[in-house]
Amino acid sequence: MIPEPLTETRQLGAWRIHAIQAGGQRLDGGAMFGVVPKTLWERRIAPDERNRIQLGMRCLLIEHEIGPVLIDTGAGNKENEKFYDIYGIENRGASGPTRLEDGLRELGFGVEDIVLVINSHLHFDHAGGNLTRDTDGSIRPTFPNARYVVQAGEYHYATHTNERTAGSYFPHNFVPLQESGRFDFVDGEREIIAGIRAIPTPGHTPHHHGLLIESNGERAFYIADLVPTTAHLPLPWIMGYDVEPLVTLETKRRILKRAVDEDWLVVFEHDATTPWSKIQHDGKTYSLRAT
Repeated sequence: MIPEPLTETRQLGAWRIHAIQAGGQRLDGGAMFGVVPKTLWERRIAPDERNRIQLGMRCLLIEHEIGPVLIDTGAGNKENEKFYDIYGIENRGASGPTRLEDGLRELGFGVEDIVLVINSHLHFDHAGGNLTRDTDGSIRPTFPNARYVVQAGEYHYATHTNERTAGSYFPHNFVPLQESGRFDFVDGEREIIAGIRAIPTPGHTPHHHGLLIESNGERAFYIADLVPTTAHLPLPWIMGYDVEPLVTLETKRRILKRAVDEDWLVVFEHDATTPWSKIQHDGKTYSLRAT
């Protein structure tokens, strides 16, 4: 079932930020939790008859001074029905190609209003909505007036795949943007625009990054696939999809400590029901903090 609600909004300093649920997704629970036994993970997220767990694909819209900034774009509309069935993707829009466009419209924005799109990485469920397939089969940028940003290393990794990584990277989600000069690449930690900083968070992919958003002393962190759901907060609960799981472990250790120490609001991209929360550490493990 597609996660609801479609959008949730809160204030972060001077900015309004909006979580947009760009669709539902179901992936194999064993793959999502790696070496964690099913008897443990199924207590947190129950699997369906195909052993898949319900996930979301949550994008973040920031009402920034330069204009609306969007982080990640969901799965898009360019794949076939077999693909959507395998990955349990439910993202068709009621008033546009996908639910992402529906969410923008619910918030009073159109695709033409977005001035900047930042991809955490280029897997199909995070960058598939970068471009849209029209009814005539042609592919165009979904956000016609936007620049797109990603780590330079991630683009290279996505365009030089192997047998292990090719199933997650589809060139039609990003290569046309580079060919048309729409991509701006960053290298490592860098402030992309005022108040939005790329923080390298390797492990899921070598050049995965999260986005630290800061306004008037308040901070939010779009953690993407480093901690895809609230159930993945314990340090060793790491996805089988991660190409460097031991790197993920050390990245989680570093980032989650900062999140507690600096009082970050953590945005969870794939959690089906919880868009964001502050977190705490009890000396043993990390968990959501009641606010």
